[in-house]
Amino acid sequence: MRTLLLTGPGGAGRTTLAAATALTAAREGTRTLLLSADRADTLGAALGTPTGPRPVQVAPGLTALRPDPDPGFRAGLLTLQEHAGPALDLLGAGRLDDEELTPLPGAEDLALLGALRAAPESYDTVVVDLPAAPRALALLALPAQLRRYLRRLLPPERRAARALRPVLGRLAGVPVPAGSLYEAADRWDTALAAAQAVIEDRGTSVRLVAEPGPAGADSVARTATGLALHGLTLDALLANRVAPEPQGPDPAPWLTALRAQQHKTLGEWTHTYRTHEIPHLGPDPRGADDLAALGAPGPGPAPDPVHWPVTDALATESLLHWTIPLPGAVREDLDLVRRGDELVITAGPFRRIAALPSALRRCTVTGAALRDGTLRIRFAPDPDLWPRTR
Repeated sequence: MRTLLLTGPGGAGRTTLAAATALTAAREGTRTLLLSADRADTLGAALGTPTGPRPVQVAPGLTALRPDPDPGFRAGLLTLQEHAGPALDLLGAGRLDDEELTPLPGAEDLALLGALRAAPESYDTVVVDLPAAPRALALLALPAQLRRYLRRLLPPERRAARALRPVLGRLAGVPVPAGSLYEAADRWDTALAAAQAVIEDRGTSVRLVAEPGPAGADSVARTATGLALHGLTLDALLANRVAPEPQGPDPAPWLTALRAQQHKTLGEWTHTYRTHEIPHLGPDPRGADDLAALGAPGPGPAPDPVHWPVTDALATESLLHWTIPLPGAVREDLDLVRRGDELVITAGPFRRIAALPSALRRCTVTGAALRDGTLRIRFAPDPDLWPRTR
């Protein structure tokens, strides 16, 4: 399955271009599913057909779905409350009723993740209208982060020791988590792993939507850094609402200035990203004909995935190098912290806790350098841990 995730700065028209991209994919003959989490149904306005929690066929080969976060949020919270019952009773906490629950901020994102994970294999292409960046990057990183939290709070070995829980409860004199909590943790981990597998699949990539200009250029640079930090593949950049070339002997000054500003940014983008120009049609596109007129490219083949290679320089420098591509990163905004077998990497507003490759776990960090959008971290073998040679 080919999965294309669209995001960009707010107001850049990403929902419209997600709809246009999905329509192109469907007209190219692929069975396409279009997903969005926008409660206001901006997607339906662009398509010219209302969308909702039930799949709607909006064109031949194109189905749209906008998952409803309410039922899933209520069911999940009530289930968690039931599993944590002993602890809540110990604290004297009152139970919540189904009728008083309303979705919290972020429930739409979780529903979108669930719909992405559960997308039927009968579709060839899935196009996802993500929230605006950087919220979209936080959403894509969420499954891996939550799985890490689960492993820390409820380690697998503790989940396996089910027979000891009653004994521990009597010895400690306080209720211990019920076995159902650990079983629920296993189910959560399985569901999160499935979502993470879709996001990290070789057939999944991210497409950015932005208007050419100073603000759009800054947003694209930051988002490209965040994508690379989380190991997500940047598919292409859609430069939206490109103004036409001024016509006539006396063109409007504002149009000339706008076109010059856009032309400068487009030149920079073209040298850095696979850029597609989307024309400004005047009124907001509505319906299949308007969307087709935008000329949004189809998904196409997935680009090569992002790699963080480890280079062996032991013979020449007695070092190992870990190379991490971070396009657009600024040296002053970078921070590295070694924490056991993990490396905490901060690049501007983005942070990732990455597990060290096995060879680097037996090394100490000796330095790092950022050059030409690539971070190279130097590791020296720890004599107490590194295998000795005769």
